[in-house]
Amino acid sequence: MADSWRNWAGNQRAGGLTVVCPPDAGGIADAVRAAAAAGRRVTALGSGHSFSGIGRPEDVALRLDRHAGLVDVDDAGLATVRAGTPLHRLNAELAARGWALTNLGDIDRQTVAGALSTGTHGTGARFGGLATQLRALELVTADGEVLRCSPGEHPDVFSAARVGLGALGVLSTVTLQAVPAFALRADEGPARLPDLLERFDEVMTATDHVEFYWFPHTDRCLLKRNTRVPLDELAPLSRARALWDDEVLANAGLAAVVAAGRRVPALVPPLARFSARALGARTWTDAAHRVFVSRRRVRFREMEYAVPRAAAPAVLAELRRVVDAGPHRVAFPVEVRVAAADDVPLSTASGRDTAYVAVHVPARTEPGAYFRAFEAIAGAAGGRPHWGKEHGLDAAALAGRYPRFGEFTALRARLDPAGVFANAHLDRVLGPVGAGVGQA
Repeated sequence: MADSWRNWAGNQRAGGLTVVCPPDAGGIADAVRAAAAAGRRVTALGSGHSFSGIGRPEDVALRLDRHAGLVDVDDAGLATVRAGTPLHRLNAELAARGWALTNLGDIDRQTVAGALSTGTHGTGARFGGLATQLRALELVTADGEVLRCSPGEHPDVFSAARVGLGALGVLSTVTLQAVPAFALRADEGPARLPDLLERFDEVMTATDHVEFYWFPHTDRCLLKRNTRVPLDELAPLSRARALWDDEVLANAGLAAVVAAGRRVPALVPPLARFSARALGARTWTDAAHRVFVSRRRVRFREMEYAVPRAAAPAVLAELRRVVDAGPHRVAFPVEVRVAAADDVPLSTASGRDTAYVAVHVPARTEPGAYFRAFEAIAGAAGGRPHWGKEHGLDAAALAGRYPRFGEFTALRARLDPAGVFANAHLDRVLGPVGAGVGQA
């Protein structure tokens, strides 16, 4: 078993690890108990799709590949799943039984545990992130206890662990509320950024799931509108059209722009204008998980901030001003999504309707001034960084952005007083265990 680790983007790495592959909750508990007794830190590994150091192991790394798969779906759609299950596998297993998750992000390579722990979300003004679909969970705590949590059993732990950052324990098994399988009618086409900003709320609430991609150095966007429809209305793209649009234009085209920009940065703006003009309209209908998810073959680094939905037009307008006025050469589109408010203490949408703005640079590139500029813009609007993506905030700053931050850190100190599940990143964003940052 390899003793080294790297994430998908390659910007987080670790070596000298003790890797353990427990097959079940009992094995996870044994591994945690042994590590705690030896004074060692434990990190449960996901698929490495976080760009921040949240999942970077430092000592004992738990691989949950063997603890995966759908356990059961009952007649009410309560789906119990082992936490090491990748989302794409869960989607397929649910679909085979006539069920689906009600909302998804646009990547399905994450494990269920990793996606929940970092606050993964999709888009939809009436819909929350993955954590809002959680109905029960099983958490292995620092003393090796297997704690079963739900709104009626250890409700304080359940509330916080829905987005737990890996700081409260190891998720073993979770129960998600699935819905009867459905399809999405996808309508995609070009749009202009000034028009979208002027009518932002109207556009983003016009149908069930709306997002857009703005091409920096232009005023052009790709607008995606997905409407929930019955499964008997399927009309998927032909294989040839899907290959051309998604592999040739989207992935190969972006790869070419990135490669050219590496060699000659001055080419990025004209290539961005060329790419934006190549956008065409298309409409198709397919099973929901096939429409929600996009293939990402060009590797990148990402920063995403959640801002109050009403603040999004001003944030985007200022970001455009900074890009146009500054030295930045931005090859990747800026992604914009929305979500409903929720009641999860460390959810980025906690207590407020939210818009998400995400910026990217190619992997193996230092984001530098571009990310810092965006972070300052989002911060001025009270933005909260996605837990799994790059940002520069620490516990003191984050405590001011989350009204329930102290509630979470106090629970962490109670469940893991020795910091068994801590790493350097968690110590930065939550404070060292027991330090009292943000605690009431």
